[in-house]
Amino acid sequence: MPIPPRFDISADEIGRIVTRFYARIRSHETLGPVFNAHVKDWPAHEAKIAAFWRNAILLERAYAGNPMQVHQARPDVLPGHFTPWLALFDEVLAAELPADRAQSFSALAHRIGRGLRMGLVARGQPAGGPPDLRSGAFGA
Repeated sequence: MPIPPRFDISADEIGRIVTRFYARIRSHETLGPVFNAHVKDWPAHEAKIAAFWRNAILLERAYAGNPMQVHQARPDVLPGHFTPWLALFDEVLAAELPADRAQSFSALAHRIGRGLRMGLVARGQPAGGPPDLRSGAFGA
């Protein structure tokens, strides 16, 4: 018996959300320069990220990658970038999905964002030390 998706959303809806989100990212005053410095092929990047979300929500197993490793390898990607990233993502979700599905997708994105933010904070701390709770990495 197949495992049901986390919530009701289609692969096409995920693709549309990713496309609209990254159109906004490219023109964002803070995030745009960071993304534009690293992403050279936007359609390929969007396809990869859509596969990530299909994997996370629809359990397709279509994504192969390590988001934590990718984000930690880029010193210009900062923990504070996740606040505007998530705000933009929430705006796109609210515009594209009914409220209940937007909330479900948002909750998952925020959980993943917290984990990535913590990984970026850890990148700048001595190995084996306690986390710096003043960094804001553990907030919303």
